Amino acid sequence: MGRTRGGRQVNGPYRVVFDKVLTRIDPEQAHYAAFGAIRAAGPVLAGKAGAGLRVTDPVVAFGMTFENRLGLAAGFDKNAVGIDALASLGFGHIEIGTVTGHAQPGNPKPRLFRLPDDRAIVNRMGFNNEGAEAVAQRLAARATRRVGRRGPILGVNIGKTKIVPDDDLAAVIADYEFSTRSLAPYADYLVVNVSSPNTPGLRNLQAVEKLEPILTAVRRTADQVTARRVPLLVKIAPDLADDDVTAVAEMALAVELDGITATNTTISREGLRSPAEKVEATGAGGLSGAPLTERSLEVLRQLKAVVGDQLTLVSVGGITTPADAVARIDAGATLIQGYTAFIYEGALWPRRILKGIAGR
Repeated sequence: MGRTRGGRQVNGPYRVVFDKVLTRIDPEQAHYAAFGAIRAAGPVLAGKAGAGLRVTDPVVAFGMTFENRLGLAAGFDKNAVGIDALASLGFGHIEIGTVTGHAQPGNPKPRLFRLPDDRAIVNRMGFNNEGAEAVAQRLAARATRRVGRRGPILGVNIGKTKIVPDDDLAAVIADYEFSTRSLAPYADYLVVNVSSPNTPGLRNLQAVEKLEPILTAVRRTADQVTARRVPLLVKIAPDLADDDVTAVAEMALAVELDGITATNTTISREGLRSPAEKVEATGAGGLSGAPLTERSLEVLRQLKAVVGDQLTLVSVGGITTPADAVARIDAGATLIQGYTAFIYEGALWPRRILKGIAGR
């Protein structure tokens, strides 16, 4: 958000550039350009010139010490190409992916759209990524380069390959197992994504009778390929009915998950400020950003009521201001994540959020 001065809103330089310039560029092209610039600046950001971006406010989750509570949500770095450069902006953890068992191009373009009036994004990317084996090779090379060096906590988000039918549970489980075998050795924690609206049938896997065997298989596979216990979470949608949120929380306790991430994008278009014709023109896809604030907070509170302190809750969706972040922590989130606000607010956004929640 912009700063305030004398009771009126004052937009910073990035906000002006975004609204006047970047909105004229195709969103997906702008993403790759911005990400390329962050990666190129990585060595500078990691040194003294970038030191002011880092805010250290340690928190313990999953038995690990995170430098701070704020992470970058999955979706920004799908292929693990800029982990350390992104962390240099102040994020305490980076979640890569979503990675699928096999490489896939994603949905046809255009597939990423902005709704600036709502500070929101609609995407139907469709899990475009290089596949588990390619990402694992990149993570292995990174681990070799960084021997003895401390980096950000790394989350790996895995999803179903599109060509695997969601009604063939054995094939779905095998697909998740393949990704787990490839990626678990490099992950500080794993997230099973069954909540993107952009892979046909994926959200059907949120039904407890399907989700439980998937999570059990991923847990078993991760334990087989790692010498340590890799924390396992599931990421759920904001569009689940309240009873289904409760059912997932109870199942997570029963199968001894380590946490739940809530929430993914929404298929709802209710209450948007953008003109109806613009919203309609974006078409199908998951909506992220400020419109999710209320529902994501509601889901977090429902989860907390069921799991208490037995699981770690990671809150994502509609966190734009420090006040939003404080509300999530007060509602029971140990960790928080952002994506869309980072796009709209720029490289200084993580620092603003972290300064606003310091010491909580």
